[in-house]
Amino acid sequence: MKKVAILGCENSHASNFLQYIKDRPKFSDVEVVGIYSNEAEAVEKLHNKYGVPVMENPEDAVGRIDGLIITARHGDNHYKYAKPYIASGIPMFIDKPITISEDEAVQFMSELRENGIRITGGSSVKHADLIYDLKAKAQAEEGGRTIGGVIRAPLSSDSPYGGFFFYSQHLVEMSCEVFGRYPKSVMACQSGEKSVRSVLLRYPDFDVHGTFCDHNYIYHMLRYTTDQVQGGTLEFGEAFCREFDEFHKLLHGGEQKISYEDFISPVFIMNALARALESGKEEPVKEYTL
Repeated sequence: MKKVAILGCENSHASNFLQYIKDRPKFSDVEVVGIYSNEAEAVEKLHNKYGVPVMENPEDAVGRIDGLIITARHGDNHYKYAKPYIASGIPMFIDKPITISEDEAVQFMSELRENGIRITGGSSVKHADLIYDLKAKAQAEEGGRTIGGVIRAPLSSDSPYGGFFFYSQHLVEMSCEVFGRYPKSVMACQSGEKSVRSVLLRYPDFDVHGTFCDHNYIYHMLRYTTDQVQGGTLEFGEAFCREFDEFHKLLHGGEQKISYEDFISPVFIMNALARALESGKEEPVKEYTL
């Protein structure tokens, strides 16, 4: 039996993961020994539904678990919650946004790598069928080389959990998965309608146009090639289960699928977008090394 703890269980990831452990035989070898949240209502709800123990402090499971799931809504809590467990070397699932601060992202990943911690997580959109399909087509140059793209995704700019950063990784990671992890610069502006923000992710050979829609939960993506237009509306389907399955594989000794550098690339793109929205100018995406 693999023992895990869930820290920051305010969102749907925690309830989905607990449901998979309960219902799907593949995950029946996982035992959640504790859950923690700084919101009492969130842990009480999960405790009452699934009977999982509630921890008083996020560090209470140190030395007692084989893996850690961090799903706090606020990205500022992720590194803080992970830190007491880093020396143990256990694999971790880290939800989006990985963190909000660029400097903290580098420090976080450097410590994880130094301690041999295998990671997974980020935005669940990358596990949707549409993203799998478009990524494979882009890598194979199906329909010709990529000449651009369009993405629409939600935003929650007034969220108490980090404002712009709370939801913006979804659009960013859609682009990262299909078009590449490292655009060179970005542009952004608020459109005439206050709930809409238009962005441009500038790659070396093409641009990707994005639209953030506040509290409007439609995900849509197109890939433009020399000969075709590919894509459509994204449905999550089995995306949440697939991301939990990836963590489950890490628990059983599986290899990490993404580099530490690529894992935090959305943090730098989101920060560049935030600067562009503030300045009204084209902003470079900061380069970094671990």
